[in-house]
Amino acid sequence: MSIPTISQLPSSVRQADKPVRDRRNITLAVVLCAQLMIVLDMTVVNVALPSMATGLHLSATGLSWVLNAYTLTFGGLLLLGGRAGDVLGRRNTFIAGLALFTLASLAGGLATSSAVLLTARAIQGVGGAVASPAVLATIVASFPEGRERVRALGAFTAVAMGGASLGLVLGGMLTQWASWRWVFFVNVPVGAAVVAVAPRLLARSPRVTARLDIAGALTSTTGMSALVYGFIHAASAGWGNVTTIGSFAAAVMLLGLFVAIESRAQEPITPLWLLRDRSRAASYLARLLLVGGMFGMFFFLTQFVQDVLHFSPLRAGLAFVPMTAALLLMSRTAPRLVPRFGAKPLLVAGLVPVVAGMAWLGQVSTSTGYLPGILVPMLLLGIGMGFAFVPLTMASLAGVPPQDSGAAASMVNVMQQVGGSLGLAILVTVFGSARQSAAAHPLAGATAAEQAQHVLVHGMSTAFSAAAIFDALALIIVIAAIRLRQPSPAGHTGQAGHTGQAGQASQQAAATD
Repeated sequence: MSIPTISQLPSSVRQADKPVRDRRNITLAVVLCAQLMIVLDMTVVNVALPSMATGLHLSATGLSWVLNAYTLTFGGLLLLGGRAGDVLGRRNTFIAGLALFTLASLAGGLATSSAVLLTARAIQGVGGAVASPAVLATIVASFPEGRERVRALGAFTAVAMGGASLGLVLGGMLTQWASWRWVFFVNVPVGAAVVAVAPRLLARSPRVTARLDIAGALTSTTGMSALVYGFIHAASAGWGNVTTIGSFAAAVMLLGLFVAIESRAQEPITPLWLLRDRSRAASYLARLLLVGGMFGMFFFLTQFVQDVLHFSPLRAGLAFVPMTAALLLMSRTAPRLVPRFGAKPLLVAGLVPVVAGMAWLGQVSTSTGYLPGILVPMLLLGIGMGFAFVPLTMASLAGVPPQDSGAAASMVNVMQQVGGSLGLAILVTVFGSARQSAAAHPLAGATAAEQAQHVLVHGMSTAFSAAAIFDALALIIVIAAIRLRQPSPAGHTGQAGHTGQAGQASQQAAATD
């Protein structure tokens, strides 16, 4: 017997379903506001760093920790934050994490010393790690598999990826028009508003009857922190440095111990079965590579437009508007194309312009101008990332039961955050080696200023080329390993038992989740 679509159901049934959809949309809007804040803070400080250095007398090393303090705590605590949401309730952890993030933002804006600023950044990372997994887990639990979830993931992707580039624009505007302190203050009213309305607008989620896996949390957190720190330290001190080697050794030992603990734990912080599915594991690796290349592109391209093209902070931020607009537009378009063309073809079609755009940036020189040498590859990157990340997120979350949605969502965030950290550290190391090589072979007849510019741009072009290799590897992994089934039409989950009365029951469960 054929199953009627929503449009074929009686009007009374469709009207009864409207409050459920409205509540889901309100839930989506609330959690995405918080996610935007968290994502913005990964890049909004980039353009403001020189002003921070002047205002608080930060050294070059201290300035790097404005980024690294956030990265270490955020990346290191994401797994714990995701599982805490499952055990303690997503609404509780979301509100607590966001409140901590908001208070830390206020402290960062009021900082009068480097110690206070770096502490505030570290606490921001803790709050973000607690709140962020609850965002994606709430989306997975609230929207059934099918077109509804695809549309919700499209909105999440637009915020997650568009927010990173939007942070560069906002950082330039706030720094030039107000003060570097406003890159932190801007979070306060938004965070306070979301914390105030969340208890009334977000439904309670059922708690999992379990205890937190403390041993797994400690080993994963310290292991991830050691891994991130090792790459960050290698960028400045070199791969042969004793501290760098020690960090990597500690990371291998701790993460190996983490895997051993999780394989034996009755209630693991991260169910290892998440990695047994080939498509899901491949999607995690592809995301790590893609985000690593993208964050490296942000880091070097902001310097290129300011140091080579001599853009002001505001103009440098505005230079990224076309890419941001393309990414947001494609993120909203992709969900409508998935049912028609399939998720994997769309994912591959998105990665091709990403590889092309990054390879184009690898050809920059001292004579490259914004148009077309920078604008066109940025548009390719925006279009490609907008298309690719919706089906990539679908691959990471498909088939995950609600009780493990927090852990699966935290893995997506871990790959994104750690990918950005590790990718940037590797690309900075590539950049430094290329600069040393260019400096050892000076241009004939060049002035000191011309030689310095040549060395800088050669390092950047080499880093962009390395990022293109990251993206090409991601494309190969997607083609070889990821298998995605096409979403079922009209909001059906496509799973057995989710039709008729069972389908209504699943909708009621989603409404109360």
